[in-house]
Amino acid sequence: MMKRTLAVAALATVAFAGVAEARDQIRIVGSSTVFPFASKVVEQFGKTTSFKTPVIESTGSGGGLKLFCAGVGVDHPDITNASRAIKASEVETCHKNGVTKVTEIVIGFDGIVVADAKNGPSFNVSRKDLYLALAKSVPDPKGGDKLVPNPYKTWKDVNASLPANAIEVLGPPPTSGTRDAFTELVMDHGCESFAFIKAMAKTDSKGFKAACQSIREDGAYIEAGENDTLIVNKLVENPKALGIFGFSFLDQNTDKIKGAHIDGVAPTFDNISSAKYPVSRSLYFYVKGAHVGVIPGIKEYVAEFTSAAAIGPDGYLPQIGLIPLPADALKKTAEAGKALPNNVK
Repeated sequence: MMKRTLAVAALATVAFAGVAEARDQIRIVGSSTVFPFASKVVEQFGKTTSFKTPVIESTGSGGGLKLFCAGVGVDHPDITNASRAIKASEVETCHKNGVTKVTEIVIGFDGIVVADAKNGPSFNVSRKDLYLALAKSVPDPKGGDKLVPNPYKTWKDVNASLPANAIEVLGPPPTSGTRDAFTELVMDHGCESFAFIKAMAKTDSKGFKAACQSIREDGAYIEAGENDTLIVNKLVENPKALGIFGFSFLDQNTDKIKGAHIDGVAPTFDNISSAKYPVSRSLYFYVKGAHVGVIPGIKEYVAEFTSAAAIGPDGYLPQIGLIPLPADALKKTAEAGKALPNNVK
């Protein structure tokens, strides 16, 4: 199998080298959360170098990795952004399709926020509250160790201290890294507050996953696609609704929306960078090694994205909401940006 994979990679690289002149612009896909940061780098790169401005598309983390791992050559993207780490299954797909050298770059942190319109009610919710509001099945409110279809209609039904508004949450689809991270950091955590469900993790892993990660489908949760700006606009139109997206979109729209406290902590730059805010994650991009040196400008683009001028504490990306890495991690990212190691196995 290994010989076959290497053969596929070698043939793909040879074929690619012969048609490289068909594309002279970097092509970037991936996460809607990373999109505003990468777009800023794309803009800076286009203005300050002799290379053509890269083409960038917001496809969601899962969608971007699917495109990225589909193969080597001008028809496939060079870089994909992600708001979660690449999965083992995606690495396997990459290798099957000849994408055998991939560099993972960590650019900083982001918080996942639950927000509503400025004129909407104030929310202070726990991760348990969010799980009970959004899970497809929940522990029976009447008691006992069993799950029932989610009966909660309003936030007040979930927690008497919350508003009596109907549960209506606009959030990302399954292809989104934000959805993956929200599931892991919020739904799983809230779910595990019930001892009988937590015990399922050891005895019935499939049942545990279904109990914790299945989102209700009765209209209370509305998949709003990969366009976080669209969610912001919908919140303004409907002050009783809540939205789920990355901190940068809250940071850029504080005139329109406000973030809920989660487990008593506000979604602020300082709280996320200090790890006080409980719903935060790392942000990434991935570089296709076979395209480096063939598609013009990839090394230079990566150098710009990993520079202190871009992602350092005083860089231009923290100015639009990126939470910067600590000094030691920032140094590792800069080193990876220069060496472009094959660090995805």
